[in-house]
Amino acid sequence: CHQYTNRSCEECLKNVTCLWCVSSQKCMEYPVRRILPPTDLCELRSARWGVCWVNFEALIIAMSVVGGMILIMLGVCCCCCCRKKSKKQVPDKDDERAAREREKRRVRQEERRAEMKSRHDEIRRKYGTV
Repeated sequence: CHQYTNRSCEECLKNVTCLWCVSSQKCMEYPVRRILPPTDLCELRSARWGVCWVNFEALIIAMSVVGGMILIMLGVCCCCCCRKKSKKQVPDKDDERAAREREKRRVRQEERRAEMKSRHDEIRRKYGTV
C-alpha cells in the first residue's frame, strides 16, 4: 500500500487492504485489529476505504441512522401486533356492558308481557269471554 502514496485515491483503493488518508495523501495498510483507524494514523473525516467518495465519519452516521430506523420500525410493528392480538383475545368492557344491558331489557320485556297476559286473562274471566 505504501507504494501508492502521493498518487490517487482510486489507485490506492484498488487493493482492498489499503486505506487512503485525504489530508496527508497517504496510502497505508488498514489496521485490521481495530474496526476504526486510530486518529494518530488518520482522522475519520479524512479516511477512505473501499470507495473514495465516502469517509468513515459519514459512513458511521449513515449506518447508525439506518440501524436506528430499523429498530424503531421493528418496535412499532411489535407494538401494533401485540395490540391487535390483545384486542382479539379480550372482549371489550363496553361490549360486555352493552350485552348485559340488552339481556336486562329482554328479561324486563318478558316480565311485562307475562304481566299483561295475566291481566288480560283476568279481565276475560271476569266478563266471561274466555
